[in-house]
Amino acid sequence: MFYLKKMTKEMHDEVLAMVEQFYHSDAVSHPVPMEKLEQTFADAVSEDSILEGFVLNEDDTTVGFAYITEYYACEVGGRCLMFEELFLKEEFRGKGYGTRFFDEIMKAKPQVRRFRLEVTRSNEKAVHLYERLGFEFLAYDQMVLDR
Repeated sequence: MFYLKKMTKEMHDEVLAMVEQFYHSDAVSHPVPMEKLEQTFADAVSEDSILEGFVLNEDDTTVGFAYITEYYACEVGGRCLMFEELFLKEEFRGKGYGTRFFDEIMKAKPQVRRFRLEVTRSNEKAVHLYERLGFEFLAYDQMVLDR
């Protein structure tokens, strides 16, 4: 049976092992320092955080992890949810776990007006999944200023 479990501090080693795999895959366009990945996990398991972390499970087996966050977007006139990261272990890809994850989150968040994610176009399997779920590419680029 598939289910989501909120991340806890006790999951640190298991989650960070998957995070490292994610950040060494073609899903990521540039390296991220380990201290940032550690901070992200700490924020996801803190009590006062806008970042939510989940471990995806099938029965007693961990199949992946995800981070999500909510924010307000004026162009939408309401809440948006950003799928920050979704990672499935290699042996569990293509088995419907990604679809089930999106279904669970979308059902649990009826107040959200827009769901958003980032994907590299070269990650064809992910793009195919997201398009099948109804996602479409935006017509503008993003810019950032990091502090």
